[in-house]
Amino acid sequence: MAEGPDGGYELFPEHGRGRERRTGVTEASLMEAAKAAPRRSSIIKDPANQKPGRKKTVSFSSMPSEKKISSANDCISFMQGGCELKKVRPNSRIYSRFFTLDPDLQALRWEPSKKDPEKAKLDISAIKEIRLGKNTETFRNNGLADQICEDSALSIIHGENYESLDLVANSADVANIWVSGLRYLVSHSKQPLDSVEGGQNTPRLQWLNSVFEAADVDGNGIMLEDTAVELIKQLNPAIKEAKVRLKFKEIQKSKEKLTTRVTKEEFYEAFCELCTRPEVYFLLVQISKNKEYLDANDLMLFLESEQGMTQVTEEMCLDIIQKYELSQEGCLKGFLTIDGFTQYLVSHECDVFDPVHKKVCQDMAQPLSHYYINSSHNTYLIEDQFRGPADINGYVRALKLSCRSIELDVSDGPDNEPIICNRNSMTSSLAFRNVIEVINKYAFISSEFPLILCIGNHCSVQQQKVMVQHIKKIFGSKLFTERPLPLESYLPSPEKLKKKIIVKGKKLPSDYDLLEGEVTDEDEEAEMSRRMSEDYFGEQRLITLCKELSDLVSICKSVQYRDFDVTMKSQNYGEICSFSESQASRIANEYPEDFVNYNKKFLSRVYPSPMRIDSSNLNPQDFWNCGCQIVAMNYQTPGPMMDLNIAWFMQNGGCGYVLRPSIMRDEISYFSANTKGMVPGVSPQVLHIKIISGQNFPKPKGACAKGDVIDPYICIEIHGIPADCAEQRTKTVQQNGDNPIFDESFEFQINLPELAMVRFMVLDDDYIGDEFIGQYTIPVDCLQPGYRHVPLRSFVGDTLEHAKLFVHVAITNRGGGGKAQKKGLSARIGKKAREYTMLRNTGLKTVDDIFKLAIHPLREASDVRENMQNALVSLKELCGVPTSASLKQCILSLATRLVNSDSTPLVFLNMKDNYPYLEPVGAIPDVQKKLLTAYELMIQESRTLFESADTIHDKILQCQKTGMEFHEELHSLGTKEGIKGRKLNKAIESFAWNVTVLKGQGDLLKNAKNEATENMKQIQQACVSSGLGKASSTTADAKSKRGLAAIEEKDTGEENGRL
Repeated sequence: MAEGPDGGYELFPEHGRGRERRTGVTEASLMEAAKAAPRRSSIIKDPANQKPGRKKTVSFSSMPSEKKISSANDCISFMQGGCELKKVRPNSRIYSRFFTLDPDLQALRWEPSKKDPEKAKLDISAIKEIRLGKNTETFRNNGLADQICEDSALSIIHGENYESLDLVANSADVANIWVSGLRYLVSHSKQPLDSVEGGQNTPRLQWLNSVFEAADVDGNGIMLEDTAVELIKQLNPAIKEAKVRLKFKEIQKSKEKLTTRVTKEEFYEAFCELCTRPEVYFLLVQISKNKEYLDANDLMLFLESEQGMTQVTEEMCLDIIQKYELSQEGCLKGFLTIDGFTQYLVSHECDVFDPVHKKVCQDMAQPLSHYYINSSHNTYLIEDQFRGPADINGYVRALKLSCRSIELDVSDGPDNEPIICNRNSMTSSLAFRNVIEVINKYAFISSEFPLILCIGNHCSVQQQKVMVQHIKKIFGSKLFTERPLPLESYLPSPEKLKKKIIVKGKKLPSDYDLLEGEVTDEDEEAEMSRRMSEDYFGEQRLITLCKELSDLVSICKSVQYRDFDVTMKSQNYGEICSFSESQASRIANEYPEDFVNYNKKFLSRVYPSPMRIDSSNLNPQDFWNCGCQIVAMNYQTPGPMMDLNIAWFMQNGGCGYVLRPSIMRDEISYFSANTKGMVPGVSPQVLHIKIISGQNFPKPKGACAKGDVIDPYICIEIHGIPADCAEQRTKTVQQNGDNPIFDESFEFQINLPELAMVRFMVLDDDYIGDEFIGQYTIPVDCLQPGYRHVPLRSFVGDTLEHAKLFVHVAITNRGGGGKAQKKGLSARIGKKAREYTMLRNTGLKTVDDIFKLAIHPLREASDVRENMQNALVSLKELCGVPTSASLKQCILSLATRLVNSDSTPLVFLNMKDNYPYLEPVGAIPDVQKKLLTAYELMIQESRTLFESADTIHDKILQCQKTGMEFHEELHSLGTKEGIKGRKLNKAIESFAWNVTVLKGQGDLLKNAKNEATENMKQIQQACVSSGLGKASSTTADAKSKRGLAAIEEKDTGEENGRL
């Protein structure tokens, strides 16, 4: 590709070969190229550090003036024009070569070359397969491979020995053009040249003809430009009118026309140029086996293998086609053209948010302390807490957003009526009665689960009694006033407390007989001032509380935190501690394990520092990591922290309650938010995200003195426990906010997925005043796999119309443990390098002797899991698919290699002992033997896991049960062995660690067995759909169906048994 005058690249250079070419690429030059895309240095960007001296990497297709790829003809024309590609060799050498496609479409050529010109070519007929990405042995073994972009790499597999020609394009877009074009040529190699280059009477053209003719009322085959512009905007509402008019002017100028009328051909050309997304076209060609449309079978395979859907039927696929296809022919014949496929991909059905989580999907029968609770701070404010007035809309907004804990700061008002006001600014106030009526009206509109009222009482006894009257009269039976039961140890569940309102506040002793009494003041601002003053250790201020108001408080009695030793022994489960932000941060840093253990049984509430006079928000993730349930947020202040909070509470139907991870709920378990690396008993996952493109990005709202053109880039943030927090960014695409192409892949290791969130942020790299374009935040557990669109939101959380990111998401198990491998997080880990989760020595001999019995079963459990994982990775590598691909995709790729020249299978599926073996039909070439060996090893390792899992699991479970019998005796055992104080606490902590490891490893083994079962099903389904399930007679097909039923029956039987 030739470099254009604006720093971009011309798509079809006129004199592509007449240029200087290098014969080699040094390591230094690749290192320099790798530095071209800057990385943001912090989660919250500091603009001052980003502006000067920034280099930008630019995608060729990002320039508005370029012709887009919208058909196979465009790909072929580009390849005939030629471009520079880097040729990769296994010996760490990389050479630049100029590649072209012959005019007769029969061969690929490159120069310069020491070979004879007739030998420096590759016949299209010799090509077996074209792979996108670094998926060959050459790439894996090249010393510079880590510096090569995954999405710019491609490999051409050719010849009877399946040799690879490994290439790197200047951009992912160029790689996609070569891959799509070559795949199309290979699949159409037996057709005559004119049919390959044809395609002028496509369903798309017929549809556009019908659209044009319907709008052409005169029937002259021509219409006014205004009419044509409006017609294209009707077909694609997101497109800008100015862009359509500019395109018509470009077309007419190229034809030297000076008219405002548009012909049918010009309309068709403009529509294809403006409304064809190249990245969607490349995807369609890939999944349709190099056709330019998807039939029902193609769509079914796409939904199952790529989108992670199960039980997809042909009828479901035909329904999708009928719903989204625009052409009449496509609807009648049952296929999706590029426009119908694009419509489907941008629909809600391909949204990145899993619809399962749009309804309550978690167990709501756990104690209240086992949930995170959506909480609002200073709910009555809609501005900052220093000057902001009290406003009733603060309560309406919070309750509509499913806040389940809201605050009422009540003071004496005129006419003996209590008021709610900002005591820093007494300029406006709300009548307490009116607020209670609004709360009663909106309390359960967005969620039927319990609502907690945090009452800050600053009233006289007289007006406290008025408060009680209003609360009782307005809330009536909704009010929950049942006292904690002495025999219970945990709070009631959200399910039991449905549609109940709980009052949180100070309470007089239960045996108090007088009508009023003194309690410590529940004033957060005053408490902070007292802590900062010299008399911090002096007496706390007391207030008088009437018994009637005290009696309204049941399971949320406010008490003061002393320390964990005192609290864990003396606190009742119906009591709640409030922590200031600074106090909670100190405890979280100094006693993270104790904080988690405390929150298993008791509610804790964290409120922002009163020093945040601008009502900015704390980072809720810091306190969720320690199990704090109620982290109060300033809902009136938008921004990154509020984005996290809103997204977090969307994952359970937006009901305001989210169940904490089991490792933070189990009575005997160990968890510290400060854990470095792997969490004991939790399987790390690798999150693979490919940012493909963006659509319709607006200009930053606060940008000043700048035109409409933006230079967008995407930042991906991972929020979770400290070991999981990470941030990466894409290259910058210059001057394109309409359809910037990024095509960049990223990997993140997630050690505790249940606490992790992903935040996509779109920023302008050439900003004036404001860089923020849009964002979307989502819990990892809510991500849908496959090709998805991400709807962007504004700074204040509103949906940006038509603004989306197009991404690919995959989540895989971490292949091994410990630190990430050099060649990617999913690399295999050999047995010698394997890191086993170790048990800890408690120092209590009797207990340690029990846990020692688990060492060998734990190693066995790790080995069978890792061996299966390694065998899967090896098979995927040999099949040329990325490790993030599903096993079904792997087998479909494998099937293309296991056929004769006449397309008859070399092997057939044989269900032996209910396992899907591949039996040779005749002689197998050596190259295919290597594939079959890897496949058989994967089956054997899966079988070993399946057959040994129960025995290993029983051994681990037995050690866990025996160890748990000593739980109540740890203190007495410590006394006998002379262990006390800090050493005894350490012994108890190590005991909890060991129990957590045993339970977790048992669960991981159980999950691995389920995964092995699912793998066998995927293999069988893929073999049948690719033709390997059919032997010389129909008996093999029937046998394979019986085998699938046997696998399912065996799986169900095993699950109902020991595991």
